[in-house]
Amino acid sequence: MKKILLVAAVACMTMVSCKKDYTCECVYEYGQSGATTKTTTTSVINAKKADAETACNAGDYDLTIGNTVSKTECSIK
Repeated sequence: MKKILLVAAVACMTMVSCKKDYTCECVYEYGQSGATTKTTTTSVINAKKADAETACNAGDYDLTIGNTVSKTECSIK
């Protein structure tokens, strides 16, 4: 009986979605032709990888007017 419970417990643990802490890194480019860059990080706490990527990518934007660039690219690290 103990063997059956052990196998059932292991099977249940492998079916559970894996949640962990992910770090979202955003790189900002701005100014004439994107000459200036700044990097910041923000933690996405206790999320599935797909959910963390979705939340992180929500910070992406790209705006170019003439030679002036304002762009943010975020990704999971």
